[in-house]
Amino acid sequence: MEKSGNETWIHLGNGNDRLAGFKLTYSARIPSRDRRPSDYDVSYLEGMLPTGYLEERGPAAVRELMLDMASGLHFASGHAGLSFDSLVGDAFFTARIRTELLRYPGISLNHGSIPDWMGTRVDGVHWLNFLGLPVLQELGGVSTLRSRLHSPETTVQAIDEARALVTLGVWPEAGDLTRSDALPSYREFGHALEPWLDKPFNDPRFRVEGFTQEEAMKWARRFLD
Repeated sequence: MEKSGNETWIHLGNGNDRLAGFKLTYSARIPSRDRRPSDYDVSYLEGMLPTGYLEERGPAAVRELMLDMASGLHFASGHAGLSFDSLVGDAFFTARIRTELLRYPGISLNHGSIPDWMGTRVDGVHWLNFLGLPVLQELGGVSTLRSRLHSPETTVQAIDEARALVTLGVWPEAGDLTRSDALPSYREFGHALEPWLDKPFNDPRFRVEGFTQEEAMKWARRFLD
């Protein structure tokens, strides 16, 4: 399959891909006749695997798959981890899992697209965290970042001189705030990354269906406060 020269969106999967848990979506940032892309426009590649794939193949195989995919991309940032995803969209879905979202900090919410105000900022803290330019350079590079992260579960791996992978544990963890499991390694990395994190809760367009504004802000800052 080849992408048409002016096509900006590709989706791969079968008719029931979101029910089966597999999908791959690409959205391109390209100039148009009306304007050039701004610094805040982004191209993104999104993939999804079912949890059964992780359980069957194991976390090492999933990590290697993600690393292999990322190694061929010129990325600013990227991530992989546990996430809720919905067939029917946020408006009908998020309210039904609000208790789970607030309880399990390691499970993110897949909004299905990248906010147009994100730019090169980093979209949260996850199990696998891919960092490229400019963030990795502004963090001081791989050695400096590694020296700031002391959790025994955390590893920092250089992909090349401009890209790195930060892995928070052998397995992706959900955490559980009812059991005081706030994922300390995620929190440590979140604090190191805070100046470069995307802050959608500062944007009036940010909302999470079924959440009050206070709950939405609390969820967005769950590894910072």
